Order: sequence, then structure tokens, then C-alpha cells
Amino acid sequence: MSEHGGVTTEVRRSRWYLALAGAIAGGAGVAVAHALTNLLNARATPIQSVAEVVIAITPGPVAELLIGLVGRNDKPILVAGVTLAVLGLGALAGVLSARSRVLPNLVFLAMFVLAFVAALVRPGFTAVSVLPLAAGAVTWVVLLAVLVDAVPEERPAEAERPVGSRRFVLLAGATTVLAIGVGVSGRFFGRSRRAIETTRRLLRLPATRGVAPAGAEVGLAGLTPWRVPNNAFYRIDTALVLPAIDPTEWRLRVHGMVDREVTLTYQDLLDTELTEAWVTLCCVSNEVGGDLIGNAWWSGVRIADVLARAGVSPDADAVKQTSADGWTCGTPIEALTDGRDALLAVAMNGRPLPVDHGFPVRMVVPGLYGFVSATKWVVDLEVTRFDKFTAYWTERGWSAQGPVKTQSRIEVPRNRDEVASGRVRVGGQAWAQHTGIERVEVRLDGNAWAEAVLGGVPSTDTWVQWSATLDVPPGDHTLAVRATDKSGYTQTAAIADVVPDGATGWHTIGFTAS
Repeated sequence: MSEHGGVTTEVRRSRWYLALAGAIAGGAGVAVAHALTNLLNARATPIQSVAEVVIAITPGPVAELLIGLVGRNDKPILVAGVTLAVLGLGALAGVLSARSRVLPNLVFLAMFVLAFVAALVRPGFTAVSVLPLAAGAVTWVVLLAVLVDAVPEERPAEAERPVGSRRFVLLAGATTVLAIGVGVSGRFFGRSRRAIETTRRLLRLPATRGVAPAGAEVGLAGLTPWRVPNNAFYRIDTALVLPAIDPTEWRLRVHGMVDREVTLTYQDLLDTELTEAWVTLCCVSNEVGGDLIGNAWWSGVRIADVLARAGVSPDADAVKQTSADGWTCGTPIEALTDGRDALLAVAMNGRPLPVDHGFPVRMVVPGLYGFVSATKWVVDLEVTRFDKFTAYWTERGWSAQGPVKTQSRIEVPRNRDEVASGRVRVGGQAWAQHTGIERVEVRLDGNAWAEAVLGGVPSTDTWVQWSATLDVPPGDHTLAVRATDKSGYTQTAAIADVVPDGATGWHTIGFTAS
């Protein structure tokens, strides 16, 4: 209420201005928390912590649906969504401030508690983790009060424009610019992440780059390289914030159903003779014809030797792997000790592992999908039994065990391509890790299967390139491919979803010849 010209009038403020004030205050709080997280080298911003919890509690089928809709942009979209939610709640608090000073504080309290709990339940929580959240909260509360106070007043009884609108616009504009500046500058404060990347680049490991076997490439333009470069290798994981692990501080604990607990350092691994091998990794989420697969030269220590040092109980049948970010998976002990090149890998294509592929140490196990074997940033191996634990993806409806299924795909031509009629060369990749590919066949327009020519491979643990030359008349055509592995199994035509243990079906494309 106020008096004007001897008349008492009710002072109102525009809801739009109040909402804008709240959103700006919320955005400034987010920016301050982001900058301070990097300045203090905290593990994750409050926004990222909340987004990580969303990832952790999302059911498997829902996660698959979302990934199918937005592809590999799921993490940036999730962070953007959480940020927009914070701005929306800030706007709500601004509107509620017109009614009461208590209501916006309740909104703030709910946001603070949610962010605090999210940070608390994630791995790597320390007292430092609270400081960015606290600073962001204080910024939000103070700026909300200041901006709301500057919101221009409306006097319905008069045809005047709102009082003080210029002051609010200037204050809101300055706050927005400062918030953006603080948020952007926060990118340059992250000393630990830059230091880890520098350390990684300067490392000199006793690893070779590997030489692809003669004939591995079939010489068909448009095929994925037999060796996939590190920067083109597929990445699928649940890590919203990549762990920044100093290799001098990295430790691997081996415990559980063992004779003696073993703890290894990074230097312990480097002091051990490294085993090097070509291994193709594949994600269980790979659709028929999908690209969530890649082949690389891996260098590391044999996991079987590490387990032998610990002395595995004969009653154990699994190893529960745990990542630095808390992700878990379960791997059959047999797959780690049967002589295959199952590695604690430290290098990829002759270089220290990229951070987004598990630096400093990750698991590589031929013949198994990544969701049951390929732990990045691995820090713990517990020898146990499958009936004693449930791993991350198993809790979400996926199989407890995941041997790679025999598959093949067409890469040339691509679906809906146009080619010249006549003799047309087609090609692609086929894989059946740790079993090996015996033959690949292609079929044009439902006619007889024709056997393809295979590239050379060093072992059964890698994919193989294939090519075939077909007589293609003008018109629209379909092309299908199937592979037979060395056990005699031929890919089924039955179509199955990726859940719970990998997709099946023949990759089929359409193309036009003219």
C-alpha cells in the first residue's frame, strides 16, 4: 500500500517483471556455482550433480527411448533441461515474492536441498562440493531481493507507465551480463582438468602403436577404417562429468572372494610387461547396422595375472567392476581368465587413454558387450558371485551377462544412395568377437546369397571388412547382409531390440541404380 495525492492505493508489480527478476537471479546463482566449482576443482557443479541423479534413477527402457530420440546429445540436453528447470523455479519464486517473502524462500529451500542431496549421494563428495552450492544459493537469494525491490510498481488507478522501469532494466541487464561473464570465465578456472590433460599428453608409455595386418583393409572407399582413430571412436557411458584422475593417485583395489587383497598403482602397471592386442569393442545399444562399435590397438596388463596375484576362490564366478564415478558392471571370471586378451588397458592406439575413454586405466574384454565388461576409470575389482550383486544396467532391465552377438553391416552403398548401374562393389564390416567370422554373404533384391571377400585379421577378437561385386540393373534395389561365425552360427533374420542383451536381424538397405 502507498499514498499518492492523499489517496491510499495498492502497489502492484508486474508478474512478468517478477518472473524475469527471479529467472535472472537463478541464472546468476547457477553461473556463480559453475565458476566456483571450476575454481575450487570440485567434482561437479550443482546442475551436473542433479543431472547425474536423473541419469541414475531413469529406468533403462526410458533411457533407451530418450537416447533413440536425441541420440548422443542426451547429456547436453539433460544439463540444459535441468538449467531451464532452475530458471523456471527462479521465475516462480519471483512471482511468489509479490504475495509473501516466505514462499520464495520455500522454493529456494527445496532447490537447495535437492542439489545438496544430489551432490551428497554422488562419488567424490567432499566439503568443497558444498561451497559452490552455498555461493550460488546466497547469490540467488540476495539478487532476488534486490531485483524484486527494483521491479517497477504498477498503479492500476492511473494511466501512468510503471514507476522505476528504467532502474529495473539497467539492474537486470547488468546482472545478466555479469552472470554470463562469470559463467563463461568459469571454463578457464578448471586447473585440475587441464592439469590431468597435460599430464596425459606428456606421459611416455612402454606401448607401441600397432601395425594393422596386411589385407585388413579391402580397399573400398567409404568404409570405416579397420583401425578407428581415438578421436572417432564411439563413446557411450553414463558419466556426465568425466572423472579427472591423477595417475599418481590412481589405485585399483582387488578384493572379495580372494586369498589376499591386492592394491595396484599406475606405476605398478607400467612396471609390468604390457600385453598388446587388437580388440573390437561394441556397445549393447548398437542397433542392427549401427555405429556403436570400433576397433583399436590396446596396451595393458592381463587381468588374469592380477587375479592370480589375489588368488581367486573356486566358488567365485564374477568380478564386479566399479568406476571412479560409481558405475558398476559384472563380468564372468571365465572371460577374464580363459586366455583371451582381457586387459587393464593404459593405452589406446599407442597413446595414453583419452580421458573420455577411461584415462588412466580401463577394462577391455574381447567378446563381451561393454555394459558387462568395459569399465572406464576403473578403481575396484571385487571377486564375487552373480547371485550376490546387481550391476548398474542389470538393475535397469538388461541381462546380467552379455556375450557379443554375431553381426554385420553394410557401409557402401549407404541407405538411399544413388549408384551407377552395372558392376557395383559393395562392402562393410562383420564381427563376432572371440569367435571370429567365417564368411559374409550379401543378397540383392531377395535373390540368392553371394559370398563376399573378407579382409585379413590378426585374431578372432576383431571385426573384419568385407566386399562383394554385384551386377546391378537400373532401378530401385534392396541389399541385405548376413555373417556366419567360426562356430557355424549364421545370423538370424529375426529382429530383436537391443534390450536386454543386444539386437539381432539382417542389416538391409535400399538404394537406386541409374
